[in-house]
Amino acid sequence: MTEPIVGGLHDQDTLESRVEDGTAPEWVQAHWETFSAGLTGERNGTPFPCFFGAESVRNGDPLYTAVPSMTDRDALFALGETLLSYLDSYQVHSDREVGGADLGKRGGNTATRASLVVFFKPPEESLTEAQYHEHLWNILQVLHVHDPEPWPESIPTDPDDPYWEFCFGGEPMFPTCRAPFYDDRMSRYCPIGLEITFQPRALFEGLDVTADTAKGKQARDIIQDRLESYDGVCPHADLGDWGVDGDREWSQYMLSADETQAPDECPITVTREHPRSSYRIGETAGAD
Repeated sequence: MTEPIVGGLHDQDTLESRVEDGTAPEWVQAHWETFSAGLTGERNGTPFPCFFGAESVRNGDPLYTAVPSMTDRDALFALGETLLSYLDSYQVHSDREVGGADLGKRGGNTATRASLVVFFKPPEESLTEAQYHEHLWNILQVLHVHDPEPWPESIPTDPDDPYWEFCFGGEPMFPTCRAPFYDDRMSRYCPIGLEITFQPRALFEGLDVTADTAKGKQARDIIQDRLESYDGVCPHADLGDWGVDGDREWSQYMLSADETQAPDECPITVTREHPRSSYRIGETAGAD
């Protein structure tokens, strides 16, 4: 029986094999082909700006899931369950077989470069930039409201705080997006539909590339130089570092192409109230 590629958690070998044998839906095939080409290829004679991300794809490190809708409640709850499985497995992904029954447990070995890459089925009609921003924040809001874990005490709930970042399953993380509306900023361009790559804060700490380290500052300088050459435009004004005065995490998740279509304030409501819903992702409680 062919393993379905839509939903669930998959390693890169599995995804590639499903694309090659034609059992992955066409939209998943298209996502993978543009994603892998974008991260491992060159533009303007320059490799993809984030060399950590590019190297991870070349090495087959990331984990993947495909979601059949950006709005369907069941699809977003299933995404939340996959995200929980990812958080329980990414730290030991280099030593475990993701497709098997044992997905590992949180707190294992030092984190690898195993981000979670999420491909969303494209809408039937083209969307505006404003609609993509709306979809992203709706997805994150649904995950937050139905999060089975409380918001971490160490992370503020106000997105205007430089130490705020999205959290799920008790883990702070950086979700970064690619979408079809980036005509100029090709490092964020995906012609198919929405892509979100979830990167836990612990992953950056494991690589020693946070803003407060020499390695992190050097990495940022290299990435900024590559960005300008790769995109052919200046690095986006919203790019910054977590915890740095004046920088905000939320606006970097989906960079604006047209400021008039991007939100002026973070469109998510975060609370420490827990549980926030009678239905928590990964549990069997009745829905609201």
